[in-house]
Amino acid sequence: MSGRIHSIDTFGTVDGPGIRFVLFMQGCALRCGFCHNPDTWDTAGGKQVEVEDILSEIEPYLPYYQGSGGGITVTGGEPTLQAPFVAKLFKACKERYGLHTALDSSGFCDPSHAGELMSYTDLVLLDLKQLHPDKHVRLTSQPHDRILKFASWLSEIRKPVWIRHVLIPGYTDDKEDLSLLGQFVGELSNVERLELLPYHEMGVYKWERLGKDYPLAGVRPPDEEEVKRARRIIEESARSVGTAHA
Repeated sequence: MSGRIHSIDTFGTVDGPGIRFVLFMQGCALRCGFCHNPDTWDTAGGKQVEVEDILSEIEPYLPYYQGSGGGITVTGGEPTLQAPFVAKLFKACKERYGLHTALDSSGFCDPSHAGELMSYTDLVLLDLKQLHPDKHVRLTSQPHDRILKFASWLSEIRKPVWIRHVLIPGYTDDKEDLSLLGQFVGELSNVERLELLPYHEMGVYKWERLGKDYPLAGVRPPDEEEVKRARRIIEESARSVGTAHA
């Protein structure tokens, strides 16, 4: 079975536990205004590979992944667009090498499409962009109904999740929006970690190279105090849900 990939990173340290092989898949249905990999959007782009091609790339670095408690993370793009390929890859990584598997996803996926994939996935890094429905459409081009359904399904099947949220001043840092995020997270039973990712401009050059106007031009990264404030709002809202259910 073949898949279409964008690139690889053999020494990832921020996409799951330990040192990780990070595979970037090609193709995404979202058009996030802050995306730092817009070159992954086109489903016809990238390079076509077989599972064995990826395994041969992993093998030289196995001691680092296994010794650090790391493994493989598949991101994108949106990896669930190629769920059968990723499932086969994860299955092989677990059976041959005993590697921990992580899926970095926006959650824009129907659960019926991801059953087999989840059976070989140890951890989901779930990127929740914006909980306000209209703002989500403006920021990503798509509604978030499917994403919230996917997140709730992961909770139902008790799949371990790290929630990721990019903090963008003026776009995702409103108190009401952060409270909505916290309330939703508080309703989930499987969240092991909340990662607040400060917005950055590292991908702007890719937009320019593709001849695209960057929608968030002029937006500055949040400072440390803004990140602390956002985390406090989210965590307080999440706790309030837990108290209400007690």
